[in-house]
Parts: sequence; structure tokens; C-alpha cells
Amino acid sequence: MSVNTTVNISGMDCSHCVASVTEELQGLEGVQEVAVELNKDGISIATITSAGELDPAEIGEAVAEAGYLVVASEA
Repeated sequence: MSVNTTVNISGMDCSHCVASVTEELQGLEGVQEVAVELNKDGISIATITSAGELDPAEIGEAVAEAGYLVVASEA
């Protein structure tokens, strides 16, 4: 069973940003696919498909390693 996890990321503004975040997230155990929707003027969205539930802290650490920040969803 695949699980989709969506996270909001701030600070991304180019295709290099997308590549960096994608590479770091793909390094997490169980990740099958990463799709990033770039929003140069705001919050970008990453959708992570994995074999099981991912630890939110590990996702945050991977995004931080790429130089960006996971932010809370806007209500």
C-alpha cells in the first residue's frame, strides 16, 4: 500500500530548489516518488509517495538539509 504525504515548503524559487528538495526527500527510507509544485512567490508543495507512513521530523530534516523549511498548512 502506498501512502501520499503532502508538505508545504517555504523559500523555494527555482528549479535547482526543486531538485535539491527532491533529492533529499528521495533519500528517506521507503520513498518511492517525490513531486514538487514550485510556487516562486509563496509556499511550494511537495507530495511524497512512500511504502508506509513517514516520520514528519525526518521529512523536516530532509527539507532543512536542502536549505528550506517545512511550514504548517494554512487553515
